[in-house]
Amino acid sequence: MKRREFIGLIGSASVTWPLAARAQQLPTIGLLGANSSSTQRQWTEAFVQRLRELGWIEGSTVVIEVRWAEGRSERYSEIAAEFVRLKVSVIVTSGTSAVVAAKQLTSGIPIIFATAGDPVGNGLVASLARPGGNVTGLSIQSPDVAGKRLELLREVVPGLRRLAFMVNVGSPGAGPEIGEVQAAARMLGLEVDTLEIRRPEDIALVFATLKDGVGGLYVLAEPLTTSNGPQIGALARAARLPTMYGNEANVQVGGLMSYAPRFPDLWRRAADYVDKILRGAKPGDLPVEQPTKFDLVINLKTAKALGLDIPATLLARADEVIE
Repeated sequence: MKRREFIGLIGSASVTWPLAARAQQLPTIGLLGANSSSTQRQWTEAFVQRLRELGWIEGSTVVIEVRWAEGRSERYSEIAAEFVRLKVSVIVTSGTSAVVAAKQLTSGIPIIFATAGDPVGNGLVASLARPGGNVTGLSIQSPDVAGKRLELLREVVPGLRRLAFMVNVGSPGAGPEIGEVQAAARMLGLEVDTLEIRRPEDIALVFATLKDGVGGLYVLAEPLTTSNGPQIGALARAARLPTMYGNEANVQVGGLMSYAPRFPDLWRRAADYVDKILRGAKPGDLPVEQPTKFDLVINLKTAKALGLDIPATLLARADEVIE
């Protein structure tokens, strides 16, 4: 099967390879897509391409089972349980909640996370250097990033005094960043109104509660806010709110700006972990790695819709500008 044909398949709700391929007893990768297929498309393509470079060809030398949770946390356990029944060789996913769900269901199948916040604090691994157990991958935790994002937002909105902060309070990975955002906001003299969500239906409801004087929005990146990026972006534009995201995927679908790790690169690196696992390495012996680069992405279309003039100095520093 050619790569472009496989990439077409990953957009479906699930991918199941023919029984003939499975009968060959090829190693099987269970890909638990915590987000939607459209949101995660670039990341998944990067993952598959890197696997091919390493000699793992879908349908030929490896089987890939793909399932999409669409940002709904109840789906994580359902999908992970299905992968356990299928006896996949390795589970690959992203986001702390999805990793926790998979870890609770199996201690024997290796689990690789392409992204996760504070894997030590959340009990995913014993330490970054020696994870132990059956889980390892790439951490996106960085204690200075929240402050940097708020500083960048202040460059776009110099008079910012009151900030809305959207966070999925049901996510186990939210805690550290909540603290970092609140601490950074205090340092900058910003008041923070927290918009708590747990499910997609909550998003429109919290926008309706926005208080007068809110001049910007900070969205905590995780599967619920990433999968519902178009809705959040549309509501933010309607509310005339400049918004900072922790994920470039939200900016691609209409958000204003993001300062975040290069997610396709993280997924490529996740494929390196899978390669090592399929060749006999134990996940507990593979150190957790961290991002090597953060990108500033700005959507000028959205800036224009909001009536914002993005400073030329900021545009010059941007890694990507969407026009």
